[in-house]
Amino acid sequence: MIGAVTVGPAFARAAAVAGYATVLEDVSREMLERGVGWIRESLRGDVERGLVAQDLAEAALGRITTTGRVEDAVRDADLIVEAVPEELEMKLELFTVFDKFAKPGAIFASTTETLSILEISDVTICRERCVGMRLRGGAMEMVRTRLTSEETVRRCEGVARRMAGEFRWVADVAGV
Repeated sequence: MIGAVTVGPAFARAAAVAGYATVLEDVSREMLERGVGWIRESLRGDVERGLVAQDLAEAALGRITTTGRVEDAVRDADLIVEAVPEELEMKLELFTVFDKFAKPGAIFASTTETLSILEISDVTICRERCVGMRLRGGAMEMVRTRLTSEETVRRCEGVARRMAGEFRWVADVAGV
């Protein structure tokens, strides 16, 4: 999970609760600490309300590690999700780094709501493995492009089922 402001910690929390080893990255140590603090408090609140068992919350927290380097966060990841501000240049730069440092077969995802996944994927050599993914009201909303492979779709649907239970595919803002 790249970006530890608002969306990043929520996504990281959902992934960790679903049983995934999760790396939360941010260049700001302060943001990382806030992000992990939010995850901890959110899980504590869910335990107090009886929504999550204490052992599940502890296990989820144990699955989360942090780093201040994108390269370290993506190196062993099967799914890389960026949740940085809606600035195209920043997202393009990240996808370029993903392309360079990610292991073969890794899926690159963006939480963007306003930018085209197809356009963001232009900077990669693996456009068939680029998607949009965002949590909305407990469900996963996903964006595929005309280049997204069926294998990527299948893998993302598995992740979405595990993290959110419900999911739906929506069109890219580019309309393709």
